[in-house]
Amino acid sequence: MSFSGFIVQLLNGLASASSLFLVAAGLSLIFGVTRIVNFAHGSFFMVGIYIAYTLVEKLGGGMGFWPALLLAALAVGVLGALIEVVLLRRIYKAPELFQLLATFALVLVIKDAVLWFWGPDELLGPRAPGLSGSVMILGRQFPAYDLFLIAIGPVVLGLVWMLLTRTRFGTLVRAATQDREMVSALGVNQAWLFTAVFALGAMLAGLGGALQLPREPATLEMDLHTIGAAFVVVVVGGMGSIPGAYAAALLIAEIKAICIWLGVVDVFGVSVSFSKLTLVVDFLVMAVVLVWRPWGLFGKAQAPSRYVGMPEEPLRRASKTYLIAAAVFGLVLVAAPLLTASSPYTTVLMIDLLIAALFAASLHFIMGPAGMHSFGHAAYFGLGAYGAALLVRASGLPMEAALIAAPLIAAIGAFVYGWFAVRLSGVYLAMLTLAFAQITWAITYQWDSFTGGSNGLTGVWPAEWLSDKRVYYWLTLALVAGGVLMLRRILFSPFGYALRAARDSVLRADAIGIDVKRMQWAAFIVAGTAAGLAGALFAFSKGSISPDSMAVGKSVDGLVMVLLGGIQTLAGPVVGAVTFTWLHDTVARNTDYWRAMLGAIILLLVLLFPQGIAGFAKQLFDRFKRTPPAAEPKEVQA
Repeated sequence: MSFSGFIVQLLNGLASASSLFLVAAGLSLIFGVTRIVNFAHGSFFMVGIYIAYTLVEKLGGGMGFWPALLLAALAVGVLGALIEVVLLRRIYKAPELFQLLATFALVLVIKDAVLWFWGPDELLGPRAPGLSGSVMILGRQFPAYDLFLIAIGPVVLGLVWMLLTRTRFGTLVRAATQDREMVSALGVNQAWLFTAVFALGAMLAGLGGALQLPREPATLEMDLHTIGAAFVVVVVGGMGSIPGAYAAALLIAEIKAICIWLGVVDVFGVSVSFSKLTLVVDFLVMAVVLVWRPWGLFGKAQAPSRYVGMPEEPLRRASKTYLIAAAVFGLVLVAAPLLTASSPYTTVLMIDLLIAALFAASLHFIMGPAGMHSFGHAAYFGLGAYGAALLVRASGLPMEAALIAAPLIAAIGAFVYGWFAVRLSGVYLAMLTLAFAQITWAITYQWDSFTGGSNGLTGVWPAEWLSDKRVYYWLTLALVAGGVLMLRRILFSPFGYALRAARDSVLRADAIGIDVKRMQWAAFIVAGTAAGLAGALFAFSKGSISPDSMAVGKSVDGLVMVLLGGIQTLAGPVVGAVTFTWLHDTVARNTDYWRAMLGAIILLLVLLFPQGIAGFAKQLFDRFKRTPPAAEPKEVQA
C-alpha cells in the first residue's frame, strides 16, 4: 500500500466514475420526465459497445475510430426513440410497475437480439488511436485513455447542464419533471417531448458503452450489471438530479478504488479482504445514504401525499362458485402425480410451480394490499433456503424441524431489513430492499467456510419418508396451500384492512389512529416468513442451494410473476407464478433464443392485459354477471 498506488487507484476511480455517470445521467433524465424505471437502460449501454465494435471494424481503427463511437451513440439514441414510440408510448397510462415489467421484457429481447447478431463470444475492440500508450504518474504507468475518460465526465456534465438550463428544450424538460400535466396543458406536445428525452437518455447510455470499447470486452452480461450500478448512482444522487448522479458516481467509484488499494488488511489479528467488498460496496453506500437521507444526496424531500389510490372494489369473501372451482382445482392438484405417473418430470415441474406460487404470493402481500414495492424479496427466499440447508448440515437437525425453523430465520431477516425499509416509500423503498438483498447475497457468496461460497451447499435432501417425489409433492402442496390461505386470511382481518387503508392514503390512516409504519413493518415480517418457507421447500426439493437463489434475477422473477398475474387480485400472484414458471420452462427447452420469445410473450401480455391475467379474467367474469338477460319480445294483440 504505497502512496503512488493510492493516487493511481484514485485516478482509476475517476475514469470509472465518468463511464458510470454517462449511464446514470441518461437514466435520471428518463425517470425525471417519463417516471419510467427503465430496466432496459443497461441494454442500451451493452448495445452501444457492440455497435461501436462493428463500426470500428467497418470504418477502420485509425481515423474512423472516434466517428465510430459517436455514430454508435447516435444509433442507440435512434433505437431508444423507436422503442419509446412503438412500445412505451402505448403504456404511459398504465401503472408504473407494468411499465417496469415492459422494460424488463425488453432486456430479454435485446439480449437475445445481440446474441443472434454478434454471437456469444467476448469481443475486444482496438486501442484508441493517439491514446494507446501510457503516462508516468509518480513512477507508475497510467493508461492515457483513462485520462481522456476522466475529462469526459465533467465535459458531458457541463453540456447536459447547459442544455437543461440555457435552452427552451431544457426548460420544458425541467418543467415536465415538476408537473407533466401542466406542461401538456400549456400546449406542449408531451408525446414528442417524452420521445426526445428518452432518445437523449439512450444516447448517453450508448455513448457510455461505446467509450468502454478500448477498456473492456463486450459481453452479454453487461446489461444487468450496468443497470444495477446505474440505479444505485441515481438513487444515491437523488432521483432526477444530474449533478447528484455525477457526485454519486464519484463517491462510489472512489470508495471501490480505495477498497482495491487496501486489499487484505489485518484488523486486530483478523484478515479483512477489502477487495472483496467491491462486489457490494455500492449497495452498502446506497443503504447508508438512504437510511441517513431518504431522498438521496441532492434530491428533495417529498411532501406527504394527499393522493388517494386508484379506486378498487373492497375485498370480498369468495363466492360459492369460486369456492367450488377452488375445491375442484385442489382435487386435481392432489391427483396430479397419479395422473402423470408416466412422466416423473411433470411432478418435479409441479413442485417448482407450487414453490413459485408461494414466493409470488408473499411478495404480492406487501406490494398489493400494503403498497410497498420490493426489489429485493429474494433475500428472504434465500435466507429460508440457506437456513434449512445449514440447520440440516451443520447442526444435524432433522429435516422436519429445519423446515419449521427456516422460515423463522427469514422472518428475523425481514424484521431487521423491514425496520429500515418502511421509513421510505416509492422507488427509494424498492432500492433499499434491493441493497439489503445484494448485501445478503455478497455475504453468502464470499463466506466460503460457512455457506460454501459460490459453490453453495449440496446434500440437502429431505427425510427418507419423503424420498419419493410424489410424497414430497403432496407435502409441498399442503404447505403452499396453507401458506397462501393464511396470507389470504390475514388480508381479510382488521390488520389487512388497515394495510390497505395506509396504502390508499397515509394521511387519512394516520388521522384515524393507525400506526402505519408499525403495520407495514409487521407486513414485511409476515411476507418474509412465507418467502422463507418457499425457500426451504426449494432447498429440499433440489438437494442443494446456491447464492443464485437470492440474486437480483430471483427478485425480478418475483416481480414479473406478481405483475403478470395482476397486482389488484388475490389470485393474481398464483396465476402469474404458474404462467411465468411454465413459460420459462417450456420456452427454454424448445429454443436457443428463449429470452427473446419469453420477453415477446410478456410484452404481448402487458399490452393486451395491463391489469394482469387474473385481473382480466375477473373483469370478464364481472362483466358477464352484470349483463342483463335479453328481454323477450312482447306479443302484439291483433
